[in-house]
Amino acid sequence: MFIRQINDRTKISLSVPQYADELFALTDKNRTMLRQWLPWLDHTKEPKDTRDFITAQLSRFTESKALHTTIFYDDRIAGVLAFNTIDSQNRAGHIGYWLGSDFQGKGIMTECVKDLMKIGEDFFSLERFEIRCAVENSKSRAIPERLDFQNEGTIRRAERVYENWYDHIVYGKIKSC
Repeated sequence: MFIRQINDRTKISLSVPQYADELFALTDKNRTMLRQWLPWLDHTKEPKDTRDFITAQLSRFTESKALHTTIFYDDRIAGVLAFNTIDSQNRAGHIGYWLGSDFQGKGIMTECVKDLMKIGEDFFSLERFEIRCAVENSKSRAIPERLDFQNEGTIRRAERVYENWYDHIVYGKIKSC
């Protein structure tokens, strides 16, 4: 298992089943906020669902297809950050993330995404990073914009989240040379 210290208060760790109870509690506490943007909330009803998800992500990690990490802030689980997909043929990593509402606005995610990109370069030889965000999700969009990703366009009706369709802005960044 790896743990990376981001700063004095923040670290990321490979997600493991032992985190499932606390991560589920954070998910459950933030369910209303997260449900607006994430389509999997109604399938996450108990800690076992979170544990099963983490186990599946670990399997994908062993195949170098994904990397799911848990974010800790002051030793409390604050959210998650992942390469939801690692495309090794094209050396691209597709980044996804969320933070509990108590942890937002502290610069946590910006610093963690920056570190995840470094992991992608160093350990997966990634050269391209992509983040897709719903046009209306200004908090999520702020991360790639802060990190100088380029807005590469909009995909119309890219994702259905319950009864809503969202257009996605595709943000891309090429590895720093």
